[in-house]
Amino acid sequence: MIKASGLTKKYGDKTVVQDLSFTVKPGSVTGFLGPNGAGKSTTMRMLLGLDKPTRGRSTIGGRAYVAHNAPLHEVGALLEARSVHPGRSAYHHLMALAHTHGIPKSRVQHVLDLAGISQVAGRRVKGFSLGMGQRLGIAAALLGDPAAVILDEPVNGLDPEGVLWIRNLLKSLAAEGRTVLVSSHLMSEMALTADHLVVIGRGRLLADTTVADFVRDSGAAAVKVVTPEAALLAQHLAAPGVEIAPSAPGVLEVRGTDSEHIGRTAAAHGIPLYELTPHTASLEQAFMDLTRDTVEYQATATPTGAAA
Repeated sequence: MIKASGLTKKYGDKTVVQDLSFTVKPGSVTGFLGPNGAGKSTTMRMLLGLDKPTRGRSTIGGRAYVAHNAPLHEVGALLEARSVHPGRSAYHHLMALAHTHGIPKSRVQHVLDLAGISQVAGRRVKGFSLGMGQRLGIAAALLGDPAAVILDEPVNGLDPEGVLWIRNLLKSLAAEGRTVLVSSHLMSEMALTADHLVVIGRGRLLADTTVADFVRDSGAAAVKVVTPEAALLAQHLAAPGVEIAPSAPGVLEVRGTDSEHIGRTAAAHGIPLYELTPHTASLEQAFMDLTRDTVEYQATATPTGAAA
């Protein structure tokens, strides 16, 4: 189990993480989400003892990371795939790590096979592509057969086969009862991989819930209604918490209520319906709605060179 309690990190006058508390439980994949600058990497570094919190504490397996006698057996981490001596081969990089914990050669070969890089194990890391470097970093994270795994953007640089591989790997690690915390900006992958979400913005906790509940409670889901009496139906549906927006003549997008209520309301007032289609919100929509006010840099849709 990974636990953060009141984590706060300040750099001078700037607070990067503020009073952040959450628990990552074993047996599921927890997605750690937030916009750029939200404090995800800083939080992960504090969990691993690489940054000292200004306030608060964190534990992995009931202890601070630095208190573990054999940390590679407790937690495997990938924060920066390129943190490898470029002159070493993949094999010797893993062997150097293995020697620190008395890990046998057979385990080194196992993680090389698991990551799909056995054929390039003798090559120097400086010649590795971004995707190969990611695979080596994940192999290193799994070297000690750890009870907990922390991965920062593990699919970065991977091809479609690699993305599928890491997705299945994360699920299998959780199925074995391990604690898995993974950050990613790819909402489509998190929707397929994660069971639970911890979402932060500007260093503060925004959500700590299951993926299903996060999407359901986001308010981004809508019902498409097609009727020749759109204005009249909108009047009858108007209520606190209900948002009604015309998207085309005779078409309404309704949020804050369900298709059953809309259908009953239309029937009660003799309003014909040509279409009544619920649209489930995506994780990406829910995430964007929640974090819109915490994005550090706001881009515009105006192309370069276009008139303002």
